Amino acid sequence: MRKYFYIIIAIIPFIWSGCEGSSTTTSTTSAIAKLSAFSFAKNDSMPGLAAATFTIEERIDTGLVWNKDSILYGTRLDSVVPRFVFAATPARAVITTPDTVCALTGYDTLNFSKQPIYLTILSSDRTTTKVYEIRPTVHQVDPDLYTWVQLTEGVYPADDSEQRVVEIGDRFVMVVSNGFELRAFASDDGAGWSDLGEPEGLPAGTRVRQIISDGNTLYYASGTSIYTSSDAIHWTADNVGYTVVTMVLYWNKKVWVLTDDEGYELAIYENGALLPTGLTPTEDFPVSDFGAVCFQSASERERAMIIGGFAEDGRALNSRWNLEYTVHPKPEGQYRMEEFSIDRPQFTSLTGISVIWYNHQLLLFGGVDEKMSYFGREIMISKDEGLNWDMADAEKNQLPEVYTARQKQTAIVRDNYIYLFGGQDAQRTYSDVYKGRLNSIEW
Repeated sequence: MRKYFYIIIAIIPFIWSGCEGSSTTTSTTSAIAKLSAFSFAKNDSMPGLAAATFTIEERIDTGLVWNKDSILYGTRLDSVVPRFVFAATPARAVITTPDTVCALTGYDTLNFSKQPIYLTILSSDRTTTKVYEIRPTVHQVDPDLYTWVQLTEGVYPADDSEQRVVEIGDRFVMVVSNGFELRAFASDDGAGWSDLGEPEGLPAGTRVRQIISDGNTLYYASGTSIYTSSDAIHWTADNVGYTVVTMVLYWNKKVWVLTDDEGYELAIYENGALLPTGLTPTEDFPVSDFGAVCFQSASERERAMIIGGFAEDGRALNSRWNLEYTVHPKPEGQYRMEEFSIDRPQFTSLTGISVIWYNHQLLLFGGVDEKMSYFGREIMISKDEGLNWDMADAEKNQLPEVYTARQKQTAIVRDNYIYLFGGQDAQRTYSDVYKGRLNSIEW
C-alpha cells in the first residue's frame, strides 16, 4: 500500500509558506526527498520559456537540473515562475540564489538570472535532505546573426591577377593568372596555403574564372577542347567536336557546358564526349563573369540558377536562368529551363557576382553593374528560390567592416560555413579569405 500512496501524493497539490521560511505539517510522512521534474511556467513576454526541457541528473551529492537545448537568445530569467514536481510531498523546499533564500509556495516569481541556484528538499518526516543545482542555459549569441572571421590577409601577392577557387577532395585550390603565367595554391582550411606550382597543359590565355569542379576533377574549355585535371597542375585535353563557349557549372552530378555551333545549346560533358540536352537559351545567356548555384528546391527537385554575367557581345546582363530536373517521364527524367527576369525585371544587371545556397535561401555577394559601379558590401537574399531578391538584414547579415566592396570573389559553402575568397575592387586585387556562418545553422 505504501507504494501506491506515494504515487498518489506526488500529484496532490501542496502549499508552502512564502519566503519567510515556515513549513506546514503533514499527517502522513515520508523519507523521500527527490525532484521528479522541473520547468518554467508559460510567460507571454518570454516566448519559448515554457518549452524548455530540463534533465535531472541524480548524483551522490548535489543533483543537477539542466537544459540540453538552450533557451531562446534574449530570454530574461529575472522574473520567472518555476514549476516543481516532487516524488513525495516535502516538508520544506527552499530556493537559494546569490540574492535571496526563498521557501517555495508553488506560486513564486523568482530571479533565475544569477547563478548558482540551489534547490534544497527536506522530506516530510524531516530525516532526508537532497540538494539540486538548477542551471538554466540561455543562448548567449543571437541565432539570426551571421558572424565572420578573417582566415588570412592574403594567399599570395595579388597584384593585378585573376583567380578562381574550387574544391578538390577536402582541399581548397586557388588557381591564379596574371595574364602571363598561371599558379596554383592549396589549403585544407582556408587559413594556411601551400604553393603547388605552375599548371601545365592549359592553353595560352586561360581564363581561370571559367574553371569548374565536380569535387574531384577540374574542367576548363577552349575552342573544341575540354581540359581536365585531378590536381590543378597536370591537365589533359579532349577534343569534343563542338565549339564550347564556356563551362557553366557542375549540377545534378553532371558537368554542364554552353556550346555554339548553330546557336546556343546546353550540353553535358560525360566520358570524354558532349551530350546535347535540347535546352537552347537565347543570346541573353552569359558567357563569363556570371554566378552559378545548384540546390534542391522545397519540392525536392534538383535546380540550378545562372545569374547575371556578360553576354557574348559584351552586354552586362540582368538575367536569371533557372534549370530544373524532373524525374518524370521516367526513367530518363527531363530537364527544363526558364528565364526568371522576363517576368521579374527588377533585378539589376550584375557581373562578377558569387551566389550560394545557404540556410534554405540564396545569398548573393559582390558584383558591378553595367556602369562598373560596385554593388557594395551588402548581401542580396532570395527566400523564394530566386524569384524575388531583397537586401539582407543590415544588422544581422552583413560582412565585416574591413571587407571592401568587390567583384570576382569566390563563395563556397563547406560544413555549414561560408568561405569568401579574394576578388577585386577598382584599385586592387585581393587574395584574402573570410569564413562566416549563421549562428543557429546547427542548433
